[in-house]
Amino acid sequence: MEISAGGRLVVRISAADVGKRVSVRCLDETGVTQEKFTDTVGVLTSWDDGVLMITRRDGRSVRIAESALVAGKVVPAEPARRRGPTASYEELARIAARGWQPVESERLGDWELRAASGFTRRANSVLPLGDPGLPLDEALAAVRRWYGARGLPAYVQTATGAAGTQEVLCAELEARGWTREVTAELWTGALAPVADRPGDGVVLSREADADWLARYQRKGVSEVALRVLGSGPSVWFATVAGEDAPAAIGRCVVDGRWAGFAAVEVDPALRRRGLASTVMAALAQRALDEGASAAWLQVESDNAGARALYERMGFAAHHAYHHYREPDVSGAAR
Repeated sequence: MEISAGGRLVVRISAADVGKRVSVRCLDETGVTQEKFTDTVGVLTSWDDGVLMITRRDGRSVRIAESALVAGKVVPAEPARRRGPTASYEELARIAARGWQPVESERLGDWELRAASGFTRRANSVLPLGDPGLPLDEALAAVRRWYGARGLPAYVQTATGAAGTQEVLCAELEARGWTREVTAELWTGALAPVADRPGDGVVLSREADADWLARYQRKGVSEVALRVLGSGPSVWFATVAGEDAPAAIGRCVVDGRWAGFAAVEVDPALRRRGLASTVMAALAQRALDEGASAAWLQVESDNAGARALYERMGFAAHHAYHHYREPDVSGAAR
């Protein structure tokens, strides 16, 4: 926290610092705790009418009265990473998008509008990497028209918690009534340690066959879904045989130095036996053979079991990502 030469706390931020990462201390006026002060670190997304809005790494916004501020300063845009491969948010966002492609897309300036008949939010949402080329309200209106013409709700995928992420856009969407439905995290790690586990008994294939789909959590997979599952520069599907359905499955997309893991699923009756690690090891070895050296995956914030597994493998969170759904102005669900 910023302290003057005289030992006093100093506020060194202003409304001109909107969009920057800041650290602030304010008086705790809630009475919820016995602490006199509370500290908040995040991106300053607005400062209007005596109220600051700060968006934290997890995407949640905190409102702070200007009158409660006792200290504040601008801090580096991204904390130093202690482990794992170095990567920018934009690089990872583009890698993730290439590994889960829509069947239809259109550009709106630097934004990409994506659709795949509603199969997963990732393939049916806007990826806003840059300027849409229009004022925000006009851009969002164009987004809603585009998805409405396809009978789909409009979603915008945003990210928080790293340099170049979209805390300000999140705040703008929330101010316009867009609802955040899903929050997850993208984790990264070195690939070689993932392959340092036994991968015996895993069958790899270029296609998601009937056996693989029998274990996949999304039932009734359509042709559109199969196209999304099979999309990417170099896609591999892993299967561990079981009795009536595979004991475990997984999917990996190799794209240059990156290998992305997804759909790692295990028969509930066979969990905690190392099958997820076995599937990932076999996929990681194939990715290493194709020249990859770094790994990424996506995990929901409340999936404690998966998060513990990935931490043991050396993964760490890089940024959080969110899907915002358009407001329902009609008063009825679509």
